[in-house]
Amino acid sequence: MAEEVDHKFLDFVVKGLVDNPKDVKIERTIDEMGVLLTLNINPADMGQIIGRQGQTARAIRTLLRVVGAKSNARVNLKIVEPEGSRKPAETKTEEVDTSAVDDLKL
Repeated sequence: MAEEVDHKFLDFVVKGLVDNPKDVKIERTIDEMGVLLTLNINPADMGQIIGRQGQTARAIRTLLRVVGAKSNARVNLKIVEPEGSRKPAETKTEEVDTSAVDDLKL
């Protein structure tokens, strides 16, 4: 029970931040590296969890490390990015003046 304090803490914090708390799913796995909490949320709530320049996500990770340190566990957070949550990278095309080449007679 004491080992799942990190899971309960993350659940409480994330559900308090998002607009769709029913869509929050947290998986807890333990391996030789420590505890890994995998967070799945609604794509519409991704910005609220990440925050401006990642500040909110960084703060949540810091707090999870503190919670883990109290129980001598290393706690890491993985935020799963839903499909289609990023805009596709825009390709910049530049028009080239080919009129000089067109005038050449080969």
